[in-house]
Amino acid sequence: MKKNFIPVNEPLLDNEEKKYLIKCINDNQISSSGSFVKEFEKKFAKTCNRKYAVAVSNGTSALQIAYDCFKLKKNDEVIVPAFTIISCILPVARSEAKPILVDSNIKTWNVDVEKLLCSISNNTKAIILPHTYGLPVDLDPILKVCKKKNIILIEDAAEVLGLNYKNKPCGSFGDISTFSFFANKHITTGEGGMIVTDNYKLYQKCLSLRNLCFNNARRFKHYELGWNSRITNLQCAVGLAQLKKLKKFVFLKRKIGNTYYNSLSNLKYLQNPLIKTNYAENIFWVYGLLLKENSKIKLETFRKKLFEKGVDTRNFFWPMNKQPVLKKYRYFKKFKLDVAEYLSNNGFYIPSGLALSSNQQKHVIRSIKEIID
Repeated sequence: MKKNFIPVNEPLLDNEEKKYLIKCINDNQISSSGSFVKEFEKKFAKTCNRKYAVAVSNGTSALQIAYDCFKLKKNDEVIVPAFTIISCILPVARSEAKPILVDSNIKTWNVDVEKLLCSISNNTKAIILPHTYGLPVDLDPILKVCKKKNIILIEDAAEVLGLNYKNKPCGSFGDISTFSFFANKHITTGEGGMIVTDNYKLYQKCLSLRNLCFNNARRFKHYELGWNSRITNLQCAVGLAQLKKLKKFVFLKRKIGNTYYNSLSNLKYLQNPLIKTNYAENIFWVYGLLLKENSKIKLETFRKKLFEKGVDTRNFFWPMNKQPVLKKYRYFKKFKLDVAEYLSNNGFYIPSGLALSSNQQKHVIRSIKEIID
């Protein structure tokens, strides 16, 4: 790796995290039962305008536990966007329910709301709804039909912590909502995740599922299968310190995103992310670029040239209907998902982590312009 290589993401940590970690060690509270766990959960719930929060080991575990709360049955249909992280479909694939894929919107890169609404049937029992790359889904039409038809909404807000949809926090809309604290998210615990809800029964269910469904009356006597998805006091200490800086991090992310947009949005061959819609302003979890159909350069060639200039990149998500591991399930033979496949084959994102310096960003912009020219 080159000495001055610019990674696609670096988190921003300082003495606040160190101070809390030292306290954990000094107090000998490093496991899942320390005081920082409960404090982090309490303050995170408040941040999302929720009553309850359950911290877990990662965002994938958060989705799995959230899904398991509802005990969906064989042939129950669960709508999932085709263009998203595979974590969103794993709980469905591991159950007997039937996943229904929906294509994306070419402008927002989120699920196509009209196509989602058309995919709802009498067998639709749940929707797993991720917000993609820092811009939320237009929620109002989906919330309306979920309420009318009594459809469960599992909102995956992993990429939009700190963002509002129409002046209300993302993560506050689902029957249950989930977050990730991986190192590339707006706040990090290294690995970690959170489940939030306003439903006390769901909250209690999540607490049980997180901890192997231990029976309070007799600890090692189990009546349900749970998960060991506990998070440590050390991780929550870091998370609490990070949460205090969320507004600063959102400001920095938008500054990075706006700088890229102002510098790159007029370049031929490249589609930039939407900077805002009539319902939200992009928080730029990552800064994605999409090669247009008239592009004279191929995706991997573009990425290779950036790598040679010391700039890291990542491909966009791979579409669910093309995932090799899911082909054996024979779920998706009838699905034609042109937009999701186009995004996957032609999209990539560039360095946009919180620790990105101004000089590093200038180098990324200059490198992209040189390749385009």
